[in-house]
Amino acid sequence: MPHITFIHGLANKPAADSLHRIWLRALEDGGNGLHLGNEGVNSSMLYWADVLYEKPDENEADYESTLESTAEQVDAGGEGELPPVGSRTEAEARFIEAMFYRFTNASEAQWEAEQAANSSGAAAVGLERIPLPWFLKKRIMKALLRDAHAFYFNIEHSPRAGTTWKVRDEIRRRTIAELSIPRSRPHIVVAHSMGTMIAYDALKRIVDCPGIDGLMTIGSPLGIDEVQDCNKPEWSRDNGYPFEKIGSGRWINVYDTLDVVCGGDPRFANDFKQEGKIRIEDISVTNDGAWRHSIVKYLRQKELQNALRSLLGREA
Repeated sequence: MPHITFIHGLANKPAADSLHRIWLRALEDGGNGLHLGNEGVNSSMLYWADVLYEKPDENEADYESTLESTAEQVDAGGEGELPPVGSRTEAEARFIEAMFYRFTNASEAQWEAEQAANSSGAAAVGLERIPLPWFLKKRIMKALLRDAHAFYFNIEHSPRAGTTWKVRDEIRRRTIAELSIPRSRPHIVVAHSMGTMIAYDALKRIVDCPGIDGLMTIGSPLGIDEVQDCNKPEWSRDNGYPFEKIGSGRWINVYDTLDVVCGGDPRFANDFKQEGKIRIEDISVTNDGAWRHSIVKYLRQKELQNALRSLLGREA
């Protein structure tokens, strides 16, 4: 019986069991609904939001919503501030500044000025590579920069009283523990957003990570130069493919060109080659609405559902 390990993306999330059910319902919906239970496929959710956030998002209905009429209806509602400029190391400062420019064509100072000018939340931000209403942009930028910074620089963080973790160490521990559970094959990892960074980090950079049979990345920022730099020295453009853990298995990358988290470089087969040869299959979908990063929108896409069927060895 095949098994899928899901890895969720950036920002706060509903509780683990609820989030897992939301993903399964979204897969069952859409153009060619995929009901894992009916297909004889088991699944689990690798949950890490509580490493960074005090408590789960209780607004499950809004997390599943595709209306996007309020900020709360967007699945990137995590709050949290970056460390002050004066407390950053040189490497952290370079990473944050480069990421600001990557997503906004502006420096952090310019972005902050734009935030102040658009504090009412209604206007679209003129500095963006992919224009979005400000209430969407503000939330995603805060969540993406904060979570990626905490992970790649292994920041010590206390999300609640009595709990302190080194962020990357704890997320790595959970990832290896989840992937080490004996599973029937094929074992496929399906990761969204920052979850793709977590999956790649484990598969390419952790020697003790168990092998899997296939990988699907969705709305992934792995194509961004600054993210790739954080995976050195294990990553290189000609040998970035994690063949050590996937072997002859496939890596399928699903993207929407207007998904802001892909950072203008959503197709990255050229960036993760094996001995100079392309292994990744890039698949384009078109989500609706202003907020193209939503996992429930991606999971409802016929192209994604068919690609996942193929990874599971099921007929499309």
